Amino acid sequence: MLLFGPSGNPESYYARGLKSSEDSAVFTREMGLDLFEYSFGRGVNLSAERAAAIGKAFAENGVELSVHAPYYVNFANPDPEMVQKSTGYILRCLERMKDLGIRRCVFHPAAQGKLERSAAAALMKDNVRRMLDAVEEAGFSDFILCPETMGKVGQMGTLPEVLSLCELDPRLIPCLDFGHINAREQGLLKDKAAFRELLDYLYDHLDRERADAMHVHFSKIEYGPKGELRHLTFADRKYGPDFEPLLDLLFERNSSARILSESAGTQAEDALAMKAYYQKLSAGPA
Repeated sequence: MLLFGPSGNPESYYARGLKSSEDSAVFTREMGLDLFEYSFGRGVNLSAERAAAIGKAFAENGVELSVHAPYYVNFANPDPEMVQKSTGYILRCLERMKDLGIRRCVFHPAAQGKLERSAAAALMKDNVRRMLDAVEEAGFSDFILCPETMGKVGQMGTLPEVLSLCELDPRLIPCLDFGHINAREQGLLKDKAAFRELLDYLYDHLDRERADAMHVHFSKIEYGPKGELRHLTFADRKYGPDFEPLLDLLFERNSSARILSESAGTQAEDALAMKAYYQKLSAGPA
């Protein structure tokens, strides 16, 4: 079964005067959604006590939580000290995830920088392997890490690059950001055939259990020659991609993906639109 929710709070949340993460849990449940992604994008600035309270609120409301690691994680940095900091950011996320009572953490793998692509990819993979060793040593072996496909040409995170990381350990489950893929590839995802080719590649290169359990970010994204520019809403008719072809294919595969909307300000409403379409598919012909 597919599950749906927002990444962060939409504008409608703030319009109601809501402020706390406990409010987010109630709001998400009342919207009829299943998931919520909490961002540590600008740093892990959450006490253990607050994390426990937030985790309790989401659990009581039946909303599954994941987190996004700091955006400045970079496992292709040639400076070992900076790579060590990236590992520290991941470990700090996992510490707070333990307090939250959750297991999934999404992270941006790396930036290419001045390295050749192949050299950056090799360095990234070696450093992620070292990070996994540190995760194991810190006692977080049962947590799930989700390297994300990225939207800019200068970022590491094509689907093959993400899957090469997933080869390292069964605890790594890919985060497919279809808006990022579409933006990086200049509007690749125009129809069902394009989505099918992408999913076929995923299932051909990853075991069925992890492919079915993939983490998904979905939004329409404006792009230029170098890829991603800005997130849009489902009201956009120019850039895409559309979600219906993807959900058709995931429904056919009986996927159990977690799907987070990253629309700009309408992420809860757009997540609900995806869930409504999926429920229609599940109900069968009228």
